[in-house]
Amino acid sequence: MAMALTDAQIDALPYRPCVGLVVLNPAGRIFAGQRIDSPTDAWQMPQGGIDAGEAAREAALRELVEETGIAPTQVEILRESREWIPYDLPRYPVPKLWKGRFRGQKQRWFALRFHGSDTDVNIETRHPEFRVWTWMAHDRLIDCIVPFKRDTYRRVFAEFSDLF
Repeated sequence: MAMALTDAQIDALPYRPCVGLVVLNPAGRIFAGQRIDSPTDAWQMPQGGIDAGEAAREAALRELVEETGIAPTQVEILRESREWIPYDLPRYPVPKLWKGRFRGQKQRWFALRFHGSDTDVNIETRHPEFRVWTWMAHDRLIDCIVPFKRDTYRRVFAEFSDLF
C-alpha cells in the first residue's frame, strides 16, 4: 500500500531529472506514442529519467533507442532546450510513482531530426512504453496528451517552433 502524503509534503519533494525528445520527420511532424500503461487515450513524446552520472544528451539518445528503437545514427540533434522545464504530477499518483520521492519531473528537451524511414521505428522494445505510434502535427499533439503535461508541451513547442 502506498504511503499517504500531505500537500505540503508533496510540495517539498524535488523534481526527477529527465529528458524529453521532439523527434521530427522530414515533413516536420513529431513522433507520438500512445502509452501502453494508460487506459485512456494518452499520447506523448519519448521521455525518460537521467541516470546517475549520465549527461542529458547521453540520456536522450539512450531513451530514443529504448522507447522508439531508432538508432542514434539515424538522427541529428538540432537543439537542446535553454532551461529545465518542470511539471507537477497530479497529487494522487505521487506516493505510488518513484516510491514517492518526486513531485514531478524537470526535463531537458532535445529536438532531433529523424533521417531514417518508418520501418526503422520499432516500439516493441525490451520494456515497451507505447502500444502504437504515429507522426503528428505539434498542434494536434497538444490536444492528445494528458492535461497536466500540456503547459510543458506548449513551452517546448514555442522554443522549437522554427523547426516545425
